[in-house]
Amino acid sequence: MSPIHDFPAEFKGDLITPDHPDYPKAISRWALNAKRNAAMVAFVKDTEDISLAIKYACAHGLEIAIKGGGHNPAGASSTEGGLVIDLHRYLNYSRVDPAKRIGYVGGGAVWETVDKAAIEHGLATVGGTVNHTGVAGLTLGGGYGFLSPTHGLALDNVLGVSLPQLLAQTHCLFLPPQATVVLANGSIVTANETENPDLFWGIRGGGSNFGVVAEFVFRLHPQRRTVFAGRALYHRRQLEALISATAEWWDSPGDRSAQIQAATVGPDGQPAMAVIMFYNGSEAEGRAFYHRFFDIGPVLDQVKEIPYEDVNSLQNASLYHGQGVYFKGAAHRRPDYETVLRAFDRAAALNAGPGPNPRVIFEYYPLQRITSHDSGETPFRRDCIPSALVVALWGEDTQENSTRGREMVYELIGLLKDANPQLSEEEKAGYSNYDDDAVSKGAAEKARLVFGKHYARLQEVKKRYDPENVFHKWFPITPGA
Repeated sequence: MSPIHDFPAEFKGDLITPDHPDYPKAISRWALNAKRNAAMVAFVKDTEDISLAIKYACAHGLEIAIKGGGHNPAGASSTEGGLVIDLHRYLNYSRVDPAKRIGYVGGGAVWETVDKAAIEHGLATVGGTVNHTGVAGLTLGGGYGFLSPTHGLALDNVLGVSLPQLLAQTHCLFLPPQATVVLANGSIVTANETENPDLFWGIRGGGSNFGVVAEFVFRLHPQRRTVFAGRALYHRRQLEALISATAEWWDSPGDRSAQIQAATVGPDGQPAMAVIMFYNGSEAEGRAFYHRFFDIGPVLDQVKEIPYEDVNSLQNASLYHGQGVYFKGAAHRRPDYETVLRAFDRAAALNAGPGPNPRVIFEYYPLQRITSHDSGETPFRRDCIPSALVVALWGEDTQENSTRGREMVYELIGLLKDANPQLSEEEKAGYSNYDDDAVSKGAAEKARLVFGKHYARLQEVKKRYDPENVFHKWFPITPGA
């Protein structure tokens, strides 16, 4: 019998198999190389649909992948021959309760949806700095953003997960904050600080290891409607002055500013450092705050006062859907000219040659608010050093480009690691959401490094909620004995 005819009749969503005309689009991802040939894609409408899909996959021995935004270039949201539970088509929403400053966000939502819904009420929460990134993947694995200096990580702002159908009937006005998770046995549970608190602890940093999060409840914060943000461009000859200004700023960044600096290629085809500046204030305040950076005389200055909801779209033009992508994270102690110069020059040399185009990205989100949380509050590893990311991008989806892109990324990552020998192995591993090893053959072993001292407790949570390791597409945790 055809698997689509074997599927439970109660399923309300859409089922797509390889013979369907929509199949190529259904398995496409942000990164071309993350596409896999699933046996079936289930576009779910609610938690009951998710439960039916999980039960069906388990009964038929199909691997499960969960897709929200589909942004993981290693293929965490894809499966070869398995079943994809796609949340994005019908669960991409954000409902706001402005009186309580709470946002109810579908498990398939992207950050653009959240940003635009919240700011209509003068509110915001910490979101991804590429706004077509999925809310779930970023949040369950951490979630740095431009508002992190004030409000911490995205996961720090999760109040719980809740039942979407019930909330729709009650308009979200009187239910306590909670989170909805559909477990490996198909049961639907809520999680917050008092209900299933161990599950609530585990999902905030433990990724998709415990179930499918159908809806998040986020704490929202008052946010001004406009901010000072945009891109400035600096040539190689200005790097020393730029890094000197960055180091001085990093020593005392306050809680209203953040930056992303990327060694890339400018509009003139020449190597350049692109700096995305953010200041949560007016243009006059932002220019005064960043005066040392502007005194250098950037060759391009596109920093201005813009609507808040546009901030997380500033990188969209270069990180668009449909490219080949390979990336990996690392870390560095602080802004350091010699390290940056070596990375800049090597990236420039690689960009000048054939094949993929690499970038080295230094992320400077002031960490005081993040590291002020008790380290045991969540399983996320709260390193007190800034993150770095190396990305390779290419157009044509070939094995040659994929192999070469990976080689470029690992070469540049090696350079950063060699420049920071004082860091621990955990710190050198970088931010887990940037790790290509998340779905590799050695991902289960790497999980011990990713979660560090929290791994043993995560194993116990895994044993309780997913003892058969049904969910294993992102640093799979081996259930406790």
